[in-house]
Amino acid sequence: MEEPATRELELTLSDGASDDDMPATLPTDCGHSGSIRKGCDPFAQTQRSKLQHRRARINQQINKEMRMRAGAENLFRATTNNKVKETVALELSFVNSNLQLLKEELEELNSNMEIYQTDSDAISVPMIPLGLKETKEVDFTVPIQDFICEHYGEDSSQYDKEIKELIDLRQAMRTPSRNQAGLELLMEYYNQLYYLDQRFFSAHKNLGVYFHWYDSLTGVPSSQRALAFEKGSVLFNIGALYTQIGARQDRSAADGINKAIDAFQRAAGAFNYLKENFSNAPSLDMSAPSLSMLVRLMVAQVQECVFERTTITTQDTKFTSQLQLAQEAAQVSDVYSLVHQTMTQPVMKDYVPFSWAAMVQVKSEHFRALSHYYAAAALCDHTCKGNISSKILASSDGDECEKEVDKAFLKLYVNISSGQTLSQILEDPEKRRKLGKAHLRSAVMRHEEAMRVHSLCKVLRKMDILQDVLCQMHKLSLEKYLELDREDDFDETAEAPEIQAHTQQKPDITPPGFFTVQVTDIFQRLGPLSVFCARARWGPTRVICLQRREGGMGLTLRGDSPVLVAGVVPGGCAEEAGLREGDYIVAVDGQDCKWAKHGEVVHMLKSCNDREVQISVVTLHSHDIQVERKAVMLSHCSDKENSRQRLLGGAKGQSSASLLNWNRKKKREGSGVTKKLGSTFSLSFGNIRDAEAMY
Repeated sequence: MEEPATRELELTLSDGASDDDMPATLPTDCGHSGSIRKGCDPFAQTQRSKLQHRRARINQQINKEMRMRAGAENLFRATTNNKVKETVALELSFVNSNLQLLKEELEELNSNMEIYQTDSDAISVPMIPLGLKETKEVDFTVPIQDFICEHYGEDSSQYDKEIKELIDLRQAMRTPSRNQAGLELLMEYYNQLYYLDQRFFSAHKNLGVYFHWYDSLTGVPSSQRALAFEKGSVLFNIGALYTQIGARQDRSAADGINKAIDAFQRAAGAFNYLKENFSNAPSLDMSAPSLSMLVRLMVAQVQECVFERTTITTQDTKFTSQLQLAQEAAQVSDVYSLVHQTMTQPVMKDYVPFSWAAMVQVKSEHFRALSHYYAAAALCDHTCKGNISSKILASSDGDECEKEVDKAFLKLYVNISSGQTLSQILEDPEKRRKLGKAHLRSAVMRHEEAMRVHSLCKVLRKMDILQDVLCQMHKLSLEKYLELDREDDFDETAEAPEIQAHTQQKPDITPPGFFTVQVTDIFQRLGPLSVFCARARWGPTRVICLQRREGGMGLTLRGDSPVLVAGVVPGGCAEEAGLREGDYIVAVDGQDCKWAKHGEVVHMLKSCNDREVQISVVTLHSHDIQVERKAVMLSHCSDKENSRQRLLGGAKGQSSASLLNWNRKKKREGSGVTKKLGSTFSLSFGNIRDAEAMY
């Protein structure tokens, strides 16, 4: 089957990915017991599963309506009959109306944040999770069977168990549980796709399998045969699942907050990795603008968690502690303001759910109000206790404390008026009161703006927890403002200075930890990947009948897994039987030995004594000279596949090469042999240890 004409639109891995970005997922032996990780019961009637089922149903309906619209548009352009044009135009209006209703319904589902929130009774601001991308089932049976039969020359029916295992693994990863086991399931399938790519996806022949995925927010379907599209979609779901795990954490305690921080940082890492290493995404949710927005959103939610942890760990009402909270809240407000700017860009404005943009704007206003509230608390809570400087000087190390307070206060504002020193403001109760009142006035106004934006969104109005938080903080700010307000305050309240944003912990973007999930190649029985891969070509299997003579069999063997015929003695029985230099021994007397060690094959040959032995061999005729050259290199190394981690690691200080590199762009073609096809062949000639002997 030929490649589609729109191949340039296929999702590909970009130049920026290095070999070290991928995990080394190594097989440990030839046996394979299958995955122990399973997905959720698709029929389980949990709130989350019901939401996913409704989302899947809407996705299918959107797909149907879009196909109808495409057909109607083609007919409208093709026909010259005016009556038919009118009928088609009317039908198109109905289809477009249905599509708009379905998209609005899907947007409402995507805006349903409460299902993913924690079950704790503690009042906390809800987080924004991301729903998983839906996908159709894929049946690999016939394409893989045909490829095994045509390319590998083996009986494909012998691999029915492996094919079923692959299908079951993909089916399971469609419904991952919302915990570490679900993440490991997605990562296991993602890592397994490397082997699938190496075994069955050739640059010269497509497997013919279509991967169908739906946009996570709009439900618009996309379909490609590129395996990179499948990998990118799974990686997106890894990030989305992290957002759900982060949103469900109980953030009333420091331990739950730390777990939420870790989850959101890993979600940001997954989206950032997808943005930097994939290009030409067919769906908008995996485009660079969308992924940039998601990374910023996750970073903002991490910053919010850092603020919540600071409020828990800072129980005292010290002057410096209150200033720290004010600056942390200002930092949260700034990052949410940046997210809101990203969401309102032309590309994203009509794509991001309105409830998301409203929630982000509400949080930006809410945390800006909190920053002013804590600044006012730092100034005013000490008013009733007398002069702050007197309290400082009364302590044992008053001078040091005074310097610390002075330093903290001077860092509070972006710009401070000339001549406004600590002694002038803090030692004068009236100036403290007026400055605190200005901050509280700003806090009240910001909270009112947050409540106004909240009231404009139907989805947010249904979130009682968010409304309770906003009302509670607005009430506190207003009460404190009224305490400071006096009847003889005839002067207009001045504008509060802008608070300098600062945080004690900047968010980290944690890249995906693929290496934490070890997988074994499902199709290991096909043979070592260094030789038996989709990019290599060889002749049909030949059966050679040999019988030992007085001078031996007349052949030289080298390496293992598989053992290479390094040479044949002219006029010997091996040459007469048709054995050639460069043949690989794949079976001895019907016993498979693709993974056999050098000594094991020698033992099989010697055990035949004087009887005839049948040797099955293949000859590598690679269309890629790099594959052939590297395969010959690896044939020199003993215990090649089973000790691959040692071989990949190389000398101390060298980076471990990747087993998950695919779709490299041609920029790397001139970088040398060791970079061409990834870690499977990344060995220099100096590392080869000869293990050659004549028999």
